[in-house]
Amino acid sequence: MPAPGVCMSIINARQKKNGIGTISNPEKFLNQDFQQMKQYCQIKNVRYIDEMFPPDRRTIGQGVLSPEELKRVQWCRPSIISNNPCFTVDGISRFDFGQGLIGNCWFLASIGALTFQKYILEQVVPLDQNFDESYCGIFHFRFWRFGRWVDVVIDDKLPTLDGRLIFVHSKHPNEFWPALLEKAYAKVCGSYSDMNAGTPAEALVDFTGGVHISVNLSEPPSDLWDLMSRAAQSKSLMGCGTPQGETSDNTVLPNGLVQGHAYTVTGVRPMMSRGQIVTLVRLWNPWGRGEWNGDWSDESSLWQTVSPQDRDTCLAKQDDGEFWMTLEDFCRFYSDLDICCLCPDFLDGSSSCHWKTSYHEGRWVAGTTAGGCMNNLESFGNNPQYRVKIDAMSSECASEQNEKNMLVSLMQKPDKRNRRLVQNLHIGFSVFEVPEEYRNTTGKFQASFFRRNPAAQSKKYLNAREVMELVSLKPGDYVIVPSTFKQNETASFIITILSKAEAHLHESSGHGHGHEHKEEEHAPVENEGSDDNKRMLFRQFSDKYEEVGAEQLQNLLNENVLKGDLKCGGFSLDACHSMVALMDSSVTGKLNGDEFLSLWKKVTTFKDIFCRTDVDKSGTLSLTELRNALMATGLRIGDDMLNLLALRYGTSSMVLTMESFITMVIRIECMSKIFKQLSDGKAMTLQEPEWMYLSMYT
Repeated sequence: MPAPGVCMSIINARQKKNGIGTISNPEKFLNQDFQQMKQYCQIKNVRYIDEMFPPDRRTIGQGVLSPEELKRVQWCRPSIISNNPCFTVDGISRFDFGQGLIGNCWFLASIGALTFQKYILEQVVPLDQNFDESYCGIFHFRFWRFGRWVDVVIDDKLPTLDGRLIFVHSKHPNEFWPALLEKAYAKVCGSYSDMNAGTPAEALVDFTGGVHISVNLSEPPSDLWDLMSRAAQSKSLMGCGTPQGETSDNTVLPNGLVQGHAYTVTGVRPMMSRGQIVTLVRLWNPWGRGEWNGDWSDESSLWQTVSPQDRDTCLAKQDDGEFWMTLEDFCRFYSDLDICCLCPDFLDGSSSCHWKTSYHEGRWVAGTTAGGCMNNLESFGNNPQYRVKIDAMSSECASEQNEKNMLVSLMQKPDKRNRRLVQNLHIGFSVFEVPEEYRNTTGKFQASFFRRNPAAQSKKYLNAREVMELVSLKPGDYVIVPSTFKQNETASFIITILSKAEAHLHESSGHGHGHEHKEEEHAPVENEGSDDNKRMLFRQFSDKYEEVGAEQLQNLLNENVLKGDLKCGGFSLDACHSMVALMDSSVTGKLNGDEFLSLWKKVTTFKDIFCRTDVDKSGTLSLTELRNALMATGLRIGDDMLNLLALRYGTSSMVLTMESFITMVIRIECMSKIFKQLSDGKAMTLQEPEWMYLSMYT
């Protein structure tokens, strides 16, 4: 059984800190351990069947096959499909495979790019797999998924119709690495049908975990050729796409190109033709057939204008889906170019000035940290904020000080298991310089700060998995604000910055890992009577030993503290059990007079804070009011902790009643003191944020 939610968050954080989720130590996808399961199958002499991605219609998904076709699907192992199955035959090449029924040309185009880079390929596709004596029907592949490398285990049962593979198929009947790789990625996406429609950028990033640059070819940069040449030399993966036609169909145009289709950039090369240099781009259609028939196509007479050496090296007259065209035609007929690389040094061609990476995960939550874009200036400051200090460049890089020196990437993380159900929000970011007078400010900047113009920002808000921008920033302090376009939209995200100079990134929504507690003298509460009066009240509810248990405490507080201010029926019995446990220093399960008096003072103090911060007099605290109320108690809470508290103690409409607020703050305050005592004694095994997460959420 998987660990419960908040515990799983702690486990994930610890794993990441311990290096789990790296390419050398990937996370086990769905907690499936390849080595353990393979060993089990070998000992039991059985063939593996993946219960988490079973060979049935759920794995195929919806909309790919008709009901009649689904009934005819046979799931076959490679040994049934071929007499001599092999993982690879004569190495791995882009010409090994062709697309099947699913519309995942974006994925296959990315595989085509992957085949050029052996080092990256072997990270994704472990090549020590085969159908030899150790074979037991189990394979595994690795993908980068939203900040973590995962190892994905599959069985080798593949869907067939009439004895033929339904989806990607190798041109050599004995080769099965493409079909198995596709099945592993389908598992990550949720099903085969979840792979339908996409852009090469998505798979390119998932194959590398690297830097992604997107180029709009309708407005190409002046140095596009140099950029592509450097990318090709630096072992980058490149993919591109044609514009969508009037329908979603992949219509083949008279020039041979396919509308709304993904292609792989497989090469760039300058050639001398008729005394002039022409810049040529080589592309590959993942269908494995169908080519451009314009200038510099396979049958073009222009190949007679180049040297025999260039012609012999570059021209291959066969319908394999690969062809050449000029850079000008490339920009004319294609809409976008995606470049993905392990390192962004190709951006400027500098080998002496290496880029540094900073990375952070965050979340927008409706009501607290989802303030929307700058059109909503009053709430814009509620968004997560990240302070970044950019140092001066080293002397080797100083000559390029005015060039674009930082790449900011914002990627939203899905909240659905199935890719087709993910609804990307419109996301973007703004970067503001922090003037000298604000540099000692801690916590979030408020609305007045953001009335200034940003130093940089994303060009537009896009409903894409990722938006990125290359910007030029001088040394100094900045705050980066990622946001959704609309207010109150909930989603998780990853923000990454790559800088030529040292850059120090940290979240500025709160302090440390989520909270800071300062001992403060709370304002005295008037008209609450003397201690003697409180003791008299206590005796009215206490037993013969002058103690009160949870039930008596519940009646006492609801009748004498809330006095009818009951939004949710008053203090629950569970809440009173919790308060007794926290205040019961004698461990009797009840409170004596002194313990009750201490609790009473806390309850009335926090009631007063609640009433003062409930500015709209609704009898509940909104999440903005909650942040102010917590600050009034001496607590400074980070965005992640505030969101967690709202989920744990709030109503379905994300507001807190008085009794929930009081219960919550007493628990936080007591557990904070307990943690401090234990940590001073060096007896803690949990880290502080872990302890606070558990104590406040349970």
